[in-house]
Amino acid sequence: MTRSTPRTVLHRAAGSFAAAGLLAAASLAGAAAPAQAADTPVFTLGGPAETALHPYPESGKPKSSTVGITLYNPSEDEENGGFGGDFTLTFDLSGVAGVADVKFDGESSPDCKVTGTKAVCEDWGIWPGLQGAADLVVTAADGSENGDTGTIKVTGQADGATFTPFTTRLTVGGPDLVMERLPLKSELTPGAKQQAPITFANRGTRDADGVLLTLRYSRGLDIPQRYSNCEYTVDDPDLPDFGWTTALCSVEGAFEAGATYTLATPLTLEATERAYLDTFLYGIHENSAAQRTALRAGAPFERGTGGVLKAVPAKKGAAARSADLDPYDNQQEADFRTENTADFVAYGDQVAGTEGSFVNADIGFRNEGPAWIGHIRSGEDVATVDFTVPQGASVATKPERCRAVTADGQYREDQNTPAPRYFCNTSMTVRDGAGLDLRFELRIDKAMVGASGAVTVRNTFLKNPKLPFDPKPANNTAYLILNGEGDGDGSDSGGATEGGDGGSGEPSTPPTSAPDPAESPSGTAGSSSSGGSSSGTAGGSGGRGGLASTGSIALIASGTAAAALAAGLVLFTAARRRAARHS
Repeated sequence: MTRSTPRTVLHRAAGSFAAAGLLAAASLAGAAAPAQAADTPVFTLGGPAETALHPYPESGKPKSSTVGITLYNPSEDEENGGFGGDFTLTFDLSGVAGVADVKFDGESSPDCKVTGTKAVCEDWGIWPGLQGAADLVVTAADGSENGDTGTIKVTGQADGATFTPFTTRLTVGGPDLVMERLPLKSELTPGAKQQAPITFANRGTRDADGVLLTLRYSRGLDIPQRYSNCEYTVDDPDLPDFGWTTALCSVEGAFEAGATYTLATPLTLEATERAYLDTFLYGIHENSAAQRTALRAGAPFERGTGGVLKAVPAKKGAAARSADLDPYDNQQEADFRTENTADFVAYGDQVAGTEGSFVNADIGFRNEGPAWIGHIRSGEDVATVDFTVPQGASVATKPERCRAVTADGQYREDQNTPAPRYFCNTSMTVRDGAGLDLRFELRIDKAMVGASGAVTVRNTFLKNPKLPFDPKPANNTAYLILNGEGDGDGSDSGGATEGGDGGSGEPSTPPTSAPDPAESPSGTAGSSSSGGSSSGTAGGSGGRGGLASTGSIALIASGTAAAALAAGLVLFTAARRRAARHS
């Protein structure tokens, strides 16, 4: 038996990532795993409930479809929750004899062999979470007819583990719902509205019994109508996500094969006052309880109270339900850029303490809008909080998301001992009214009156620190002041009153001098790992009010830093680590 190569591990990890992505069907993981004994893990096999096959052609080769079988390990322990043993998956193909021909993708399923009506796949290692197990390449069998159907049952076996079996259905023919792309304007201004006459076609071999229109749009967009045959959900504003609104609209009717349909009344898509970089996704599926459950993904939905959303024939005018022949053309996407701004306001703190004592300092920034900022496509972090430690103090405890660097912003291998400077990246979203709150614990090494350190919110690239969306750079810097005048008793004297414009607070002493940026070598952006005292979408009002600078301040260092897709970087790193551990 051959163990997984790094290439295979990465491929399967990528498959599981894609399966868990946007509008992911939660049912791909199968039913929830039953309770398990402490010493016997239970793994759940899953995949699509049904797959439609293109009918066998009169001439030429049949068109294939792929059935991705998944394997779910419910352990939440990334480091120690994996199963490090051999396992076997067995596929009973007798139920699709005469209906479909089955092969395995040789790249993603290298250790799978088909013998008659049975297939066996051998592998090693099951990591925590959802992963791809095998990809079946299926085609309609020669002699099969439209409507023929059958099932494949998948079971697993391993010493010291139990597998929950899974059954998937293959059916010859079916509807093929195709969403047409809308000619939407991509450059917008706040308040701009445009019509979205969503149009779709059924290019399959059978009619569709009702359709499920899916609408998903990010925080800066809105569709004001709330239809009674649609249900809606909005992301929790306290979660670090894009603030998606999702609508699932059940549209009744028999949608004929070969016909094209459009909405009886076009939707209105609006760029709100907080729009900046936004995305609109619109898809079409055949309506079914299983499809609705999968697209809900466990989120709470609320039904609209307006009129009924209807679709009418666009060109020509009880259907049997089946799976979609080609689910990859069911959805379209549109990206928008709205001419808008967001004011990122840094805040500092004033703390006091005697020599040898420890104090907590709360620093960070808030987004005073009007726009929200989210890097939906790239996954890059929005901004970096650049904190220089005041003289006479050292950092005892830092937020997890912050990375220690040298005084001129260079990479620092040692992350455990105090550093003169820290970079703290946000997540890939910063909502309007939110920000990044950071708490540092400092040790007062030497009691210096009015020592200060700069707190600057900037671009993640040191060489290009300007925030492209922020028209007020003067309030991007504030100061952390230790033992300011009047703080001799060790109490917190406070700063500018909270809720001000963030640009009027003046430190009791000027900041300590910084090296000339022109003489500083290039630096790198800070770590984008999650954690810290609050998420990148938490409220950013600060604990003691802002101490913002009245003028812009030059950042120390120059250079470039390549931003990686957060999800892709984690995926690649995890795959390499796992492959190395088990090779």
